[in-house]
Amino acid sequence: MKDEVAQESIEGLKKRIAELEALVKYYEELHRLHQHKKFASSSEKTHPEQLSLFDEAENEADKHISEPTVEQITYTRRRERKEKKDDLSDLPVETVEHVLSAEERICPECGCELHAMGHDKKLELEIIPAQVKVIEHVREVYACRNCEKTATSVPIVKAAMPEPVIKGSAASPSSVAHIMTQKYVNAVPLYRQEQEFLMNGIVLSRQTMANWLIRSSEDWLLPLYELMKSRLSLEEVLHADETTLQVLKEPGKSSRTDSYIWLYRTSGFCSAPIVLYEYQPTRSSTHPKAFLEGYKGYLHTDGYAGYHLLAPKITIVGCWAHVRRKFDEALKGAPPEARANLPSQKGLDLCNELFRLEREYENLASEERHAERLKRSKPVSDSLFEWASTLGVLAKSLLGKAIHYLLSQKTYLENVYEDGRLELSNNRAERSIKPFVIGRKNWLFSATVKGAKASSVIYSVIETAKENGLKPFGYLKHIFKSMPNMEAEEYESLLPWSESLPEQCRVKSDSLRETNASSS
Repeated sequence: MKDEVAQESIEGLKKRIAELEALVKYYEELHRLHQHKKFASSSEKTHPEQLSLFDEAENEADKHISEPTVEQITYTRRRERKEKKDDLSDLPVETVEHVLSAEERICPECGCELHAMGHDKKLELEIIPAQVKVIEHVREVYACRNCEKTATSVPIVKAAMPEPVIKGSAASPSSVAHIMTQKYVNAVPLYRQEQEFLMNGIVLSRQTMANWLIRSSEDWLLPLYELMKSRLSLEEVLHADETTLQVLKEPGKSSRTDSYIWLYRTSGFCSAPIVLYEYQPTRSSTHPKAFLEGYKGYLHTDGYAGYHLLAPKITIVGCWAHVRRKFDEALKGAPPEARANLPSQKGLDLCNELFRLEREYENLASEERHAERLKRSKPVSDSLFEWASTLGVLAKSLLGKAIHYLLSQKTYLENVYEDGRLELSNNRAERSIKPFVIGRKNWLFSATVKGAKASSVIYSVIETAKENGLKPFGYLKHIFKSMPNMEAEEYESLLPWSESLPEQCRVKSDSLRETNASSS
């Protein structure tokens, strides 16, 4: 009896030791991954020297055996990077002439008068700091002298004057556009703008600026936001993502509790790109369900289960970049000397092959891309799912989490094969939410719910304008100058993709193309 109890105790201890060893191994993986994120490159690109499943012949060949009669010459062709050249052709030019006086135009040899035989030219880029001035609008008011003498009533006629962006304030289209651009494009918080104004001798409080932003957003940008939302719902392929936001004065919530900014945007096949942000107090699935009410189509998302509740009316398309990232993290969490032969390397290689094939389909029409994916990409993903389902790994390990994510998201990941317009990842949404995340690192929080809603609307208009090749400042200034003097039926002419927008709102096409190429 005692031997049986002792044996059970030994078995229990062995089991506990195995659990603790697995836990230690997991913590070691997390430590290595943390060290890599902290000190190494954040890029997820695969190193060219890593082993690949798709160059087996080269890897298996004996590299020490050379062909005696053939001279081996190898080289690596580096991709030529096109240097971005400065282009000042669209800027106004002020010519400063440097000439000799009449007394100086005398030949030093014979004393005759010199004549101009040519010119030397030099270009300089002159930067003029922001200049602030007060514009006083004086409107003439007219009355009839004869009626004043003979009639019982006197008609009063006033000269035409444009409506202000905010009645009863000193706000102008340019000032509101400047403050918005500084905060929501350049990520300069209002308190730093206040300090900059003070250094230039201008007293303009951050409270006043905040009021201008909220009023302008509610009065003029919100109607455009609603028009863009209506247009967004007509698309057949969308992307979605969400990120946290701290709101200090939110009813019923602590100031330390996270609220959320939800992002919805069009796909790369849309002729008029739209990027919309929406503030919501929680991460509940009811928010995307309400925002996308009546929408039927495809929605690219990450693995958050809240999106999955939108089915079956909306087809959720999973993100293969998240799958790849988890295999990449599992590989980085392993000891460097053991990485080449780990299962996580095989999972990463299979994901890399999917993305490599996707680059080959880049210039194909959607129908051709659909056919090529079914023919070439689907067998790769099928082999990945089959391999992962037979792999026995500890659930509480980085590789175990990667396998679990892959298999649990299988239905949504395979939806990419339904239509050639769909994308392999949700990176498009992640890139669009990045400007908000960068801004949040600087201004940190929203003081009120009103401010959070205004920020989501302003970001939506600005990011959609950037996607459509517009200058944020010029476009916002045009909006605030035009909308107060327009009827609501005319607002569509101010949408970011409208052809009626003036050239002053547009970025030079070549510059925009180079910027997009460098950012991607």
